[in-house]
Amino acid sequence: MYTASSSVSAPPRPRSLQAGGGPLLEPSTTGRSRRWPGAVGQPLSGRIDLSGPQGAQLRMAIASVHRICPEFNPVQVLRRSGRSVLLVGTTGRTTAVAKCLLDQSPAWAERFRHEIAAYRAFVRHRPPVRAPRLIAADPDNCTLVIERMPGRPAALARHPSEAPPRADVRAALGAIARLNSWRPPAGMFDAPLDYASRIARYHELGLFTDRDLGDLQKLLHGLAHSGGRQGGLGQFCHGDALLSNILLAPTGPVLVDWEHAGWYLPGYDLATLWAVLGDAPVARRQISQLAQQSGPAARDAFLVNLMLVLTREIRTYETAVQRTMREAPPAGSVPSPHAGISSGEEQRLLLRRLHDDCALARRAVRAAVGTR
Repeated sequence: MYTASSSVSAPPRPRSLQAGGGPLLEPSTTGRSRRWPGAVGQPLSGRIDLSGPQGAQLRMAIASVHRICPEFNPVQVLRRSGRSVLLVGTTGRTTAVAKCLLDQSPAWAERFRHEIAAYRAFVRHRPPVRAPRLIAADPDNCTLVIERMPGRPAALARHPSEAPPRADVRAALGAIARLNSWRPPAGMFDAPLDYASRIARYHELGLFTDRDLGDLQKLLHGLAHSGGRQGGLGQFCHGDALLSNILLAPTGPVLVDWEHAGWYLPGYDLATLWAVLGDAPVARRQISQLAQQSGPAARDAFLVNLMLVLTREIRTYETAVQRTMREAPPAGSVPSPHAGISSGEEQRLLLRRLHDDCALARRAVRAAVGTR
């Protein structure tokens, strides 16, 4: 939430990856991880430009912030997209971040309000990991002000193009483990993901085969006999446990972007990390082992989560590739000799890796079903 994404400025260097990924999941050795589509690559502005159409949007956003936090003094635009804008500023002696939703469509507004509800819940019941302190919020106008936490992101991109340092991965996994073991009071959080509906939807869209549908339903049916939420073992998860949402500070990791927090089947956060660490086979092996150490039920829940997460990523990047192809330069144009790998090529390489990963997860699901 706090970090501006960095652009890839050089073509990828081919290198081999080590194999090995736990009892069921061997990491793919093809393809390269790339930047999340739509990421903003420009540096922080250093000042706020209120001129032009974008300036009008900023003025509206700042006005929304001042209605709930009059002492907020905006200093920089931290990140801007078509959906939201993040501003860095001060409130007294505190450095703060203001987040304003620009796209007021029902789905995005609901997600924003969910994030506000999470920060409000943390005021009463602190999670076992560090999270930003809530300063002010307006769910009706989708405006949020929280303290800005120190630290560097564990990764700048959604899909890191290189394996992160092992110490960073270890710190992230430790924070996720502490969070997943937390049991907040009943009624504080809901279940953001309806597993049966999501699986059926992906099948209707042609993203899951008939066999995928049957296999995943069998695993869900088996998990239903384990008790818990949504017909399975309930676990509190961050819901978007990317390395880019984990700040590493001297006092310990800080988790940001809580808009998907809630109850999931066990291993959802681990599945998210596994899906985006395509260039970190050692980390993937560790994640796979962690997900399976609690027995067959935890393994099955992790595999269901992994299939859903990977399919979501594939769907997103297929849309991005199609958009890039529509915006491609005319045929016959001469590319710049200094141009690296294009964003379209990056997306296609990542998409190929995601398809390989999904095939790997599919085989693991079928093996798990065969043991039942």
